[in-house]
Amino acid sequence: MDDEVLEQIVSVFNALVSWVAAGAMVFGGVVPYIPQYRDIRRTQNAEGFSTYVCLVLLVANILRILFRFGRYFETLLLWQSIIMIGTMLIMLNLCTNVRMATELTTKRRSFIDFDWSYFWSWSRFMDYVQCVLSFTLVAAYITYLLLDSALFVETLGFLAVFTEAMLGTPQLYCNFQNKSTEGMSIKMVLMWTSGDTFKTGYFLLTQAPVQFWTCGLLQVFVDIAILFQVYYYSRYPQKPVSHTVSHTTSAKAL
Repeated sequence: MDDEVLEQIVSVFNALVSWVAAGAMVFGGVVPYIPQYRDIRRTQNAEGFSTYVCLVLLVANILRILFRFGRYFETLLLWQSIIMIGTMLIMLNLCTNVRMATELTTKRRSFIDFDWSYFWSWSRFMDYVQCVLSFTLVAAYITYLLLDSALFVETLGFLAVFTEAMLGTPQLYCNFQNKSTEGMSIKMVLMWTSGDTFKTGYFLLTQAPVQFWTCGLLQVFVDIAILFQVYYYSRYPQKPVSHTVSHTTSAKAL
């Protein structure tokens, strides 16, 4: 009898852990953007957030969804991509509204103008939606034509996760240029590192396609490199520390 009770407790515990892990995988990626969203709404200032991050994450997750048509992966990862796409669209909508409310120029920039000098700097949220839909349709059509090609499918999967894995490199390069990590949130970097480590471990344990865990390892490496910069530039300052805290944020911690 005691053994049966113990087995039930272990079974419930395992189920609980599985649900928590699944929830962390699906929603963990969007959590860092919640305080950013609230901050932009509160201050009505979107200058500290790069909308190019939204572009990168939209492209990466659209490609990941298309990759699933050629190479099956866990449904949780599919939902993760769908929720991330929705989150980035919400961020774009907020940033566009705030920017247009504070912008002095009356000139309106549109996606259908096809002016590359204003790419991803349009005046209406619907222009971003049009761009995303256009990219999705073109990418889906190409995927449909080449779905029987194993090389194309594997390349598609690699591009999807590699694009996302490179999100930390702008901050890494920015720190290197400034020879300082002043103004960067160390807590956020620690959050990225723990999240990316968990995600990579999850990929390995669930035997996700090789593109997922290799690029996950790359993402963890970039996070660790940024943490090393924090240590190095604090231990060996390359320039005088200013008394004014910079409000520049990274392209990833937004």
